[in-house]
Amino acid sequence: MTRLFAALRAATLLFLLAVPAVWAQPEQISYDVWEEVATRAEEAVADADASTEALEALRSEVSIFRDRLLTQQNAGDPRLTTLQSQLAALGQAPEDGSEPPEITARRAELQRQINELQAPLLRAEEAYNRADGLIAEIDEIIRSRQTERLLQRGPGPFNPQHWAPALTSLVQPFTEIASEALANWNSDVRRKALTDQLPLILLLFGFAFLLLFRAPKLIDRLGAWLRNKTRRGTGVWRTLLSLLRLMLPVGGLILLVVAINLGGLLGARGSEIIFVLPLILFVVLVARWLAAETFSTDDEINTIALSQQRRTEARYYVNSLSWLLALNQLFSYLVEIGEWAVETQAVLGFVIHLLCGLVLFRLGQILRHAGPHDLPEDAPQEESAYLSFPSRLARMAGQAAMLVGVVGPILSAIGYFNIAEAMIFPTVMTLGLFAFLLMCQRLMRDIYHLITGGQLDESQSLIPVVSGTVLTLAALPVLALIWGARVADLTELWARFQAGYRIGETQISPTDFLTFIVVFLIGYTLTRLLQSGLRGSVLPKTKLDKGGQTAIVSGMGYLGVFLSVLIAITAAGIDLTALAFVAGALSVGIGFGLQNIVQNFVSGIILLIERPISEGDWIEVNGQHGTVRDISVRSTRIETFDRTEVIVPNADLVSNSVTNYTRGNTLGRLVVDVGVAYGTDTRKVEEILYKIARNHDMVLMNPEPFVHFKGFGADSLDFDVRMILRDVTKILVVKTEVNHQIAETFKKEGIEIPFAQRDIWLRNPEALSGAAQKPAAPAPVSETDPEEHSA
Repeated sequence: MTRLFAALRAATLLFLLAVPAVWAQPEQISYDVWEEVATRAEEAVADADASTEALEALRSEVSIFRDRLLTQQNAGDPRLTTLQSQLAALGQAPEDGSEPPEITARRAELQRQINELQAPLLRAEEAYNRADGLIAEIDEIIRSRQTERLLQRGPGPFNPQHWAPALTSLVQPFTEIASEALANWNSDVRRKALTDQLPLILLLFGFAFLLLFRAPKLIDRLGAWLRNKTRRGTGVWRTLLSLLRLMLPVGGLILLVVAINLGGLLGARGSEIIFVLPLILFVVLVARWLAAETFSTDDEINTIALSQQRRTEARYYVNSLSWLLALNQLFSYLVEIGEWAVETQAVLGFVIHLLCGLVLFRLGQILRHAGPHDLPEDAPQEESAYLSFPSRLARMAGQAAMLVGVVGPILSAIGYFNIAEAMIFPTVMTLGLFAFLLMCQRLMRDIYHLITGGQLDESQSLIPVVSGTVLTLAALPVLALIWGARVADLTELWARFQAGYRIGETQISPTDFLTFIVVFLIGYTLTRLLQSGLRGSVLPKTKLDKGGQTAIVSGMGYLGVFLSVLIAITAAGIDLTALAFVAGALSVGIGFGLQNIVQNFVSGIILLIERPISEGDWIEVNGQHGTVRDISVRSTRIETFDRTEVIVPNADLVSNSVTNYTRGNTLGRLVVDVGVAYGTDTRKVEEILYKIARNHDMVLMNPEPFVHFKGFGADSLDFDVRMILRDVTKILVVKTEVNHQIAETFKKEGIEIPFAQRDIWLRNPEALSGAAQKPAAPAPVSETDPEEHSA
């Protein structure tokens, strides 16, 4: 619990440190005071006897100076840039000394002013490096001490010599408290003071009992009233009321402790210990609240898929862990104030560790069965694939809890008390943190339902993913503190971020990052607005076709993004000159590896400029027919008539032959072939075909249809009808309708459409007469030419 409250303090401290440094005015630094602090820090680092608390205090002072030095280092005089540009305008002094004296004097004066302005910056930079080095040395010493303490082996809990002192130490603090209370009661002065404070004490007792026993029932009634009055958002009210029900009993216990302390009966020892009771109650109530929210009996608010029986067991074990955690907090406090010896802590701590290990192992077994219908541990992979993220997380947490539940008590039994302490209770608090995150994500869904009135579909919405990511990032510092990280470690990460990173000769600070992001977002937004205006207002009023409009809008988007990145880099002051050498070295390899991508990219630009094809065109490429749906810089998406998507690299559209059936217009030619039997009046056939073609709505009369008498075929007289259609995309529909009309008209006029006929001639037919007596080889069959043997 000490780590938990340290985590809360650290979160508050990080929030206060997160105020942008660009808004703070640079504070003047007293280098005399800094020299004194730095000297003391160097002496403490050199002195191996300095306590960890003293080192932490010195580190805090040095860190404050380092932040001020960084602020002063970044807040340079704007005149410095102007002077440097003036000096650069004068150029280098000629080697032969032929420069006019006034130019030489001016150059020297500018250099003198630049040196004066750079002196404070150089001094701040030197002091900053010194402070940074001192902080690194102090952190190294503290970490080494923590590691030594963690690996230190203490007395074993199975030594019988430690059992009797442990039992005596267990009851000794409470015996001393009772003795102090009895002695104070026998004092007339104490009893008179109690009598004077009795009205206030009774009032506090009344409020305390009201908050402890009466307030929960009133909260339940308020929840029932809200559920009856509101049709939606009951999940939000339920969570808020559960938080209120958590805090009110803690407030009642605090009032009760204050009332007891006002009586004056408790001595110094009792006053120290009694104020730990609200903390213990808070731990227990938080655990009960998380257990009720995570393993609820209501299926609608249950975050982990478990059966009702397993949920009940899980709540029982979580409540047991809460009491063990609270008891360990009390024991740790007694050790901290010097009431218990190390041997007593080892014996009593082992009992707590063993009980926590057993409860963690059993709770881990329950969590390993999380999933729909309590999937078994050896469930097939295809069934486990349907587990939700909370259930997967619960299964992994269950396996970790089982491992800690076995290893922790074993380490405590062999004397590694600190390692066991650092494993068991952080595991318990980590499980509580995971449960809190799942509850917060469920609260997000309830808030969405309260605002919109609809249920949040997690499979089709990014809200759960975004909220889960934000909650996870916010929980990382707390998780680090739970597992032993210091507050100084987190503040050091923030200090490193403030210091920035060096790319080449350029130091990129958080202000540069922020400037780059803001400028790029502004440029990107303006580009999208410009594209929207062109697409919706300007281009539709021009004579450009749809493909040309799309090309202009796409080109404007690429140009806008490129300019946004360029302007953002310039505004942030990022000098990428140093990266030119690296880019030059990598350009050859990248050129060979990405030549196809670059080729397609250039081809895409050519397609957007020349526009040989446009969106909506019917084209044929690589044997694929389809409609162009999208043209990007790398590839073109074509939708075939089978409703499949074909991704064609732009290089194929530029270098290969492409047939565009609808380029510029939708006119196209249809050719229908037909044959009639020999002996048919060809003039009559021609007249019928002309009539059919001219009477169709989709056929143009200019140019008019043409009937072509192709010639004399093997089985028929061959004709074809050539028609220009006003919409070539309807070619199959028109062809089908024309064929129907030709078949119906020919049938009505008695014109025969022949089909191929063949005669089969057998050689040596007399050999078939002996087929019944003996098997004979099959006679050769020959197919004669129909021109030699007609039907």
